Amino acid sequence: MAFRKEPPFTHGKTGKTAVLLVNLGTPDAPTTKAVRSYLKQFLSDPRVVEIPRAIWWWILHCVILPFRSSKSAHKYASIWSNEGSPLKVHTSKQAILLRGYLGQRGHQLQVAYAMRYGTPAIAEVLEQLKAEGCERILILPAYPQYSATTTASIYDAVFAHYAQVRNVPELRFIKHYHDHEAYIQALKESVLAYWAMHGTPDKLIMSFHGVPKRTLALGDPYHCECQKTARLLAQQLGLGPEQYQLTFQSRFGKAEWLQPYTAPTLQKLAKQGVGRVDVMCPGFTSDCLETLEEIAIEAKQDFLAAGGKEFHFIACLNQAPGWISAMANLVEEHLIGWPTHLTESERQEAKQRAEASRQQAVRLGASQ
Repeated sequence: MAFRKEPPFTHGKTGKTAVLLVNLGTPDAPTTKAVRSYLKQFLSDPRVVEIPRAIWWWILHCVILPFRSSKSAHKYASIWSNEGSPLKVHTSKQAILLRGYLGQRGHQLQVAYAMRYGTPAIAEVLEQLKAEGCERILILPAYPQYSATTTASIYDAVFAHYAQVRNVPELRFIKHYHDHEAYIQALKESVLAYWAMHGTPDKLIMSFHGVPKRTLALGDPYHCECQKTARLLAQQLGLGPEQYQLTFQSRFGKAEWLQPYTAPTLQKLAKQGVGRVDVMCPGFTSDCLETLEEIAIEAKQDFLAAGGKEFHFIACLNQAPGWISAMANLVEEHLIGWPTHLTESERQEAKQRAEASRQQAVRLGASQ
């Protein structure tokens, strides 16, 4: 086996530490061709679809890709911004802000982002970090709740890359943070800020991405972690059981997925006379197709068509200061033992860079 070429080695050079924020991915453009390429990569992952490969190959290439790509491209076009894909825009800004926050706390770190599917690819970014002299890398998935369909797939991609590398860096992975105090607090602040401006609903819906029900029976902890996130957030908001409900969205195919399903639940609530619902997606840390189109557009139409009066979508955490601070807390907890703190002179330089990052973040925030 031929390993990847190593960058030139320099004696006496101190290795750097990096944080890699990894999100799911997005097409490069809201076009049929780009969406088809993205879906092919995404749906070819055996972590995502656990169907015998020969059967799934036929379904994917003869049914899904020819007929779904154009429809999905139209949906992406409906939420595409002038800056590009919302998911990529938010994730890139989060990485910039995270580096600034960590720099203000005295850490000298590289912070980059990658996508599990699409660009920038995990392997591509890991190669760049190696070229920059990073010998310690912390992987931070953008998924608060662990699932084999998401978090474990990131692990697969990282390990597959380093199976071709001669000089492998130290690696650490953040598995999940569904019940982390700072994450729950960031969600709470987001909801309360929205309610302070728009009033409170009759019911708060916490919609999580769905997965096949069989994964729960097979030992995937995702369902339990979603339940815990919802319970902890409801407690922080002071909500009783009748004031909120957890649901699962994005069901695909005919198999049973985790229930209750989001769209039918909203229709049922409307028919029961619930006038206003607020819907949030705690499992998504960046707004994307599943939040901006599936929830803010499609789910809203479902609720209003069934007789509901008011539908409010509460945006994902995106670049909220509480969320960036929460990520910084997570990173610091998992960096213990790695040399990231600066000398006094380095600290002063870092403060200047952090201030520059802060000013850049203000400009980025203003462009949202």
